Amino acid sequence: MKTLKQKITFISLTDAPNGAENVLHMMANAVEGDMVFLKKQPFSGLKVSENIGKTYLSKQSLISGFAKLVPQLRQFGRDDILMSTHPYLNAFLGFLKRIGYLRSKLIVRECTSVFTRFRGMKKRIYEIIYRMGYPAVDLVVCQTTLMQEQLLLHNPFLAKVKVLVQPNPIDFNKIVAKSNQPLINGDAKLDFICSAGRLIPEKGFPVLIEAFKLIKAEHPQLKLLLLGEGKERELLTKIITENDLTGSVFLKGQIDNPAPYFKQAKLCVVSSIKEGFPNVLLEMMSVNNAVVSTLCAGGISEIPAIAKVAVNDAKALASAMNETLQQPQTENTAIATQYLYGRRPEVFAQSILNALYA
Repeated sequence: MKTLKQKITFISLTDAPNGAENVLHMMANAVEGDMVFLKKQPFSGLKVSENIGKTYLSKQSLISGFAKLVPQLRQFGRDDILMSTHPYLNAFLGFLKRIGYLRSKLIVRECTSVFTRFRGMKKRIYEIIYRMGYPAVDLVVCQTTLMQEQLLLHNPFLAKVKVLVQPNPIDFNKIVAKSNQPLINGDAKLDFICSAGRLIPEKGFPVLIEAFKLIKAEHPQLKLLLLGEGKERELLTKIITENDLTGSVFLKGQIDNPAPYFKQAKLCVVSSIKEGFPNVLLEMMSVNNAVVSTLCAGGISEIPAIAKVAVNDAKALASAMNETLQQPQTENTAIATQYLYGRRPEVFAQSILNALYA
């Protein structure tokens, strides 16, 4: 069994503070690895720990980052390990390994189920790049059993023994510590429901806004705060205005530390329609006992101490939100803590190393 001191270098497309990047960062902390980012965010990048070596290959574009990555890869030998987490990057590294240019061991993590998420030409492109790069990968890490099944169904050339199901990690103690920071701009004075994620269709925010409107009369003092930025801001703003919710629903933009919002919320909600796995759900559970989530990913149905509803159903979501708001959730604390403790980053890292050398 390899120990957590095994040297691993983690490669990411950008240092955006999203779920996939945070998973790599947590594992890098667990094994004291290095991180390489193809492109540096112009603002609000991932706050990389001081004990982690970090390299930014480009400030201009991902294409430039890919070009600069290629010569960097020659420094890695057969005893080194690389890990990445985005399909295009995974396939690119796998292809270089397949032709003999990359010599190190390669672990790739699936950040979403691309073969069920996309259709048409985009899905076909993914099928091609997986076929080109994934045969050379040493280990594929899936977040859920459902994701593993979908991956193997659409890529029959992959051997099941090379595909590990390992649930996402959560740094419970770190989230709790970050949640103790104060809220600013008067938000601390509000009674609010909180949700977080990029403003994209997959997050289901229009459904959440509709559900919030359904319970608004019963909870007139509550506000709905959506943390995140994205291409649907204009659409969501229009929905808020059309439903006379301008003074009740607020798009807060990108929040570097959402944990204080999760802690102080009367209720936290994940309204996604489809996810690989919503890491934000685990963060919410770390600091709040009142959590509702749609069944947007495999594995959510087995999570204890949260309310679960079908995707894309505003009435069901409103009912679950209302019921959770009205019932005390104190008994969930011990159950949630025990569950989250089993998903520590060091457990995540050790399981992956064990599978790589099995």
